[in-house]
Amino acid sequence: MTIIAFIGLGNMGGPMAGNLVKAGHTVVGFDFSEEARAAAKAAGVTIAADAKSAAAPADVIVTMLPAGKHVRAVWGELAPVAKKGTLFIDSSTIDVESARAVHRIAGDIGLPSVDAPVSGGTGGAKGATLTFMCGGEEAAFAAAKPILEKMGKKIVHCGGAGAGQAAKICNNMILGISMIAVAEGFVLAEKLGLDRQALFDVASTSSGQCWSLNAYCPVPGPVPTSPANNDYKPGFASALMLKDMKLSQEAAQAAGASTPLGAAATQLYGLHNAWGEGGTDFSGIINLIRGKS
Repeated sequence: MTIIAFIGLGNMGGPMAGNLVKAGHTVVGFDFSEEARAAAKAAGVTIAADAKSAAAPADVIVTMLPAGKHVRAVWGELAPVAKKGTLFIDSSTIDVESARAVHRIAGDIGLPSVDAPVSGGTGGAKGATLTFMCGGEEAAFAAAKPILEKMGKKIVHCGGAGAGQAAKICNNMILGISMIAVAEGFVLAEKLGLDRQALFDVASTSSGQCWSLNAYCPVPGPVPTSPANNDYKPGFASALMLKDMKLSQEAAQAAGASTPLGAAATQLYGLHNAWGEGGTDFSGIINLIRGKS
């Protein structure tokens, strides 16, 4: 039986850890949030006194943390106390340089590591249907895949250290841009007197189709499961989309890549958050485009 330490038991990490318990693993977790610890404990996770206590007996250590600085700090703390051969997996969404830096932390003492950010939101975390985008050596990926398969349905090896984060950043930049495009289309349709269902029926089956439209339509009605039908409760919060868009622009600047639509979308999500909408779903940006709170 594999012992897994899970550090970061929030809205994503908690359900992911719970799915590992369901799969028969022994999961020892830690989070600074009392609420997160309580929810994870109810899902069968053994709660440790601190991150080091969780990590010491573990065969695998998974982190799900807010930003690169947190992952660097936690891996720096845990790598020296980890058992020989312990596999490190980071499923946070962080900058590529931080991802590469934590690979070096593990690699410098001979521990295998994988950066494995996710797509699929809280629904995917609860349902074990996440997509994992993975970076790291082939052997480390092969060791991580059976663990990740208990939390997701699609596991993709994208390349070497940091490649998983690169894929996540590019994917979410596309998502952020496409949601704004879909929202603008529906706002224009409203101004032209076009029924939203009629637009959906046309665009979702023709050249305008995309995930932001077909699966996550930003207006109520056409896709009953979209957050638009639940007062834009996330889902995937606008604050998290802004974080990812900013990461895309930092990466673009570092790589010398031109991303003009990415830059414009980042500004719009910044305005949406400044409106006080950071806690609502990112598809709620349609209200910013309408000019209505």
